[in-house]
Amino acid sequence: LYTAYGDGYGFDPIVPTKLGLGFARVIGGPADFTGENIRSDAENTGMGRAGKKASGILMVDGVLYIWARNADNNGHHCQLAWSRDYARTWMWSDWKFTQFGYLTFINFGMNYTGVRDVHEGYVYMVSHDHPSAYEPADRFILARAPREGITNRNAYEFFQTLDSDDNPIWTKDIDGRGAVFTNPGGCLRSGMSYNAGLKRYLWWQQNPRHGEDTRRKGGFGIYDAPEPWGPWTTVYDTPAWDVGPGETAALPTPWMSADGKTCHLVFSGNDNFSVRKVVFTL
Repeated sequence: LYTAYGDGYGFDPIVPTKLGLGFARVIGGPADFTGENIRSDAENTGMGRAGKKASGILMVDGVLYIWARNADNNGHHCQLAWSRDYARTWMWSDWKFTQFGYLTFINFGMNYTGVRDVHEGYVYMVSHDHPSAYEPADRFILARAPREGITNRNAYEFFQTLDSDDNPIWTKDIDGRGAVFTNPGGCLRSGMSYNAGLKRYLWWQQNPRHGEDTRRKGGFGIYDAPEPWGPWTTVYDTPAWDVGPGETAALPTPWMSADGKTCHLVFSGNDNFSVRKVVFTL
């Protein structure tokens, strides 16, 4: 598993200088993993809003992609970067999404091999509909790009609405984007992956309603749907967990059982790389 971290020192042995953006890989299973830091030319020392940080990570056809939030070095906008040598060196797009503050990819499996046939030609991503990574919105949006054209801004399409047969209508007009999830004042950071065993999309969402620093305290929700545009139902929701649920989390596909019922939540709880076993009851 490849990952990124912000405002930290990575895994032991820690890097000598605190990084605003750093990279690592996680080896092993959820109960016996080890972490290894990857030194990269994309590292920065901008803390908090003042430095780019990864909000989403995905590998497709051997290329690692990240969405970097804080692309204006002040907490706003997202920029794409990609690496062909496993996070050591990166290329950056010459464009940004100024409309979105926390784009993240939908993960389908190792090197994107787990993508469903119906979605084979595209890479999907979601964001709360706000230019800041720190301010909540009322809704989430869904975007997609051809897997061969992820770096091409003109190739992107945005979910607009459903037709009379509940099929998605897409638009290249970013101002025509619609909502795939609505929760007034409750949409902020999130992570989504496809559970092949259950044939459901699982969407972790931070709960920003109470204004808490969720690294240390607060709640979150997990939602499921048969398609990335819904309809969404609530799997789990809590305003206060037994540990800090973190600023971001996801359910990595390699750590899901074949039947999909046992998964593992990776989250930045208490400001650490944290793992919690999840068992779904159908």
